Amino acid sequence: MRYAQLVMGPAGAGKSTYVSTLEEHYAVSQKKVHCINLDPAAEYFSYPVQVDIRELISVDDVMEDAELRFGPNGGLVFCMEYLVQNTDWLEECLGEVEDDYFIIDCPGQIELYTHMDTMNKFIELLQQWNIRVCGVYLLDSQFLVEPSKFIAGMLSALSAMVQLSLPHVNVLSKIDLLSKRDRDDLDMWLDPSVRQISKGLINTSNKRHRQLSKALATLLDDYSLVNFVPLNIQDENSISDLALQIEMILQISDDAEVREPRDIDDDKESGFGDQED
Repeated sequence: MRYAQLVMGPAGAGKSTYVSTLEEHYAVSQKKVHCINLDPAAEYFSYPVQVDIRELISVDDVMEDAELRFGPNGGLVFCMEYLVQNTDWLEECLGEVEDDYFIIDCPGQIELYTHMDTMNKFIELLQQWNIRVCGVYLLDSQFLVEPSKFIAGMLSALSAMVQLSLPHVNVLSKIDLLSKRDRDDLDMWLDPSVRQISKGLINTSNKRHRQLSKALATLLDDYSLVNFVPLNIQDENSISDLALQIEMILQISDDAEVREPRDIDDDKESGFGDQED
């Protein structure tokens, strides 16, 4: 069995920083993870990239094609569709080494996770190649400043959960950037209630929108549909707790053997042990 995190969320949610943080966290314990860039418009990485979609196709390539005539968003969607059509390239890049652990940095276009089937096809490919996948959806903690924005963020996370049908973790990122007052109030937003949200709506939205937001919050609360795990990248305990939670969801064994890091093209096994039955 192999394992993968699919790191999703809006543009600017901190996905690349999250991938870099997890890679450094595992490197300290000499566990090798393979970072994959799935964003064909990416320009800079703060982590080592083992697989890069831009080696197959990039947004610039598509936009420069006189026949296609796509803009940035259309070009990105075209690149993702091209990726799932070129399964041989992707399968060769991922290799076949047992116990590999991939952290996949996805694009920030929300439509890929909410109503298009491209990511579903990508996930199906991974599962066909014996890779167990967990969705990790990042939401910027600055959404907490206004309850109406937080509800919108909750709904985007819910859309991804429903569309992709994966084991799923929602993460509030950039906790370290919150003010002390907002950090003190953080617990009530990790598993928010209608009462808490409604109280904040009084001063941040007009009456018409306030009623709609309250109705949406009631729906989310009645079915306990969305909750969050906080991530402070300045706090190693916060990073470790989140990493452990995802490992438990992926059912990575607790007695994983520590091995030397390797390049993705090497024949050595990577740093996670066999799955427990």
